Amino acid sequence: MARPQGEPAPTDFELARVEAAEPGEGEVLIRNVWLSVDPYMRPRMNPVRSYAPAYELGEPMYGGAVGQVEASRADGLAPGDWVLHMHGWREWALAAARSVRRIDAEGVPPQAYLGVLGLTGLTAYVGIDDIGLVGEGDVVYVSAAAGAVGSSAAQMAKIRGARVLGSAGSPDKVAWLDELGLDGVFDYRERPVRDALRELAPDGLDVYFDNVGGEQLEAAIGAMRDHGRIVACGSISVYNDTAPSPGPRNLALVVTKRLRLQGYIVLDHGDRLPAFLAEAPAWVADGRLRWRETVVEGIEHMPDAFVGMLRGDNIGKMLVKVGGEG
Repeated sequence: MARPQGEPAPTDFELARVEAAEPGEGEVLIRNVWLSVDPYMRPRMNPVRSYAPAYELGEPMYGGAVGQVEASRADGLAPGDWVLHMHGWREWALAAARSVRRIDAEGVPPQAYLGVLGLTGLTAYVGIDDIGLVGEGDVVYVSAAAGAVGSSAAQMAKIRGARVLGSAGSPDKVAWLDELGLDGVFDYRERPVRDALRELAPDGLDVYFDNVGGEQLEAAIGAMRDHGRIVACGSISVYNDTAPSPGPRNLALVVTKRLRLQGYIVLDHGDRLPAFLAEAPAWVADGRLRWRETVVEGIEHMPDAFVGMLRGDNIGKMLVKVGGEG
């Protein structure tokens, strides 16, 4: 195993087999069924200071997982209960009950709590409502709009009354965005982002929801109206870079256009979870908030799913299924 240099490789990972311990007082043993792979995991593989500690060599990759309680010595959690936790890439998890959350898997598939009804959806919700302040009549552009966060953000912006544009990197992804009812979509591999935005938003953008960084951020800055808002959610285009990438060449426009560019980490916004859960399930139920999944089978294929997600192979949420139910 090793820390990746550039794009992660299979040799950077090790599949280890250990015994699953019995739960102690206040603990549960969870048989995982669904594991999440997410863009934020790539920067955490680097040994640098960030908003969260770097992953340690020889330790599991921590992140979202959904499974069923197999054994419990904790009040309020019984065998068979579906739970959400952050103990990550493993088939079995021994966890303190306080570190898991029981979920309702009756109305929606349990893996939805790793995506549209989980941190993915909350990330989009906070970005659209709290950072982007999206409202009726705004023109919003979402990059990587066929991804898990991007597709949720685009639909939430539509729910708030905005005109929404989105970009993606393949014909299949563009077709998915058309199906979601976005007002303008394009394949950024087929035409320059700057040209597409000039055509689709001739009067400019009010909000840019940035999942990509790099060239797309530069193009969006150029297309922003005065007093526009840029929601800096991610920069997946540079996560595998081995040297610092140059910033947008037109940053001076942030001043002259009086733009607000704000980054955020969803873990800072846990107080917004109740409001999100008060609205999002109804959107899912009535079809206003839809999602797609790209599923890889088997824990041995976690690295393949992870690298594929970084390359943009997925439509919607990239998930790995490691159990036989769900």
